[in-house]
Amino acid sequence: MSIYEKIGGAPAVDAAVDLFYRKVLGDDRISHFFDSVDMDAQIAKQKSFLTMVFGGPNSYTGKDMREAHKHMSLTEEHFNAVAENLVGTLQELGVAEEDINEIAGIAMSVKDDVLNK
Repeated sequence: MSIYEKIGGAPAVDAAVDLFYRKVLGDDRISHFFDSVDMDAQIAKQKSFLTMVFGGPNSYTGKDMREAHKHMSLTEEHFNAVAENLVGTLQELGVAEEDINEIAGIAMSVKDDVLNK
């Protein structure tokens, strides 16, 4: 069973992304990266991306992680803030620790691309 199915499919991804971005936009360490971003489009893109990487239907048409983040000059602190908000979101939604660990592993697998290392 995919992580997408384990956490509850599309409704779970939708709830997680919506809550995640509320947390991110309230986080002074990283909120400024979204000042000029169309958040409706960003949220839709993120839902599509996470659905794909969690093993659900693939309708993602966005850039790869390196291309999407190369202009941002992100640091380890920025990456960690995003990861912290993601884990906090999943915990708040009652996702099992085992599934959170799997999702964190997915996030860590793209860290070098996000940070352009």
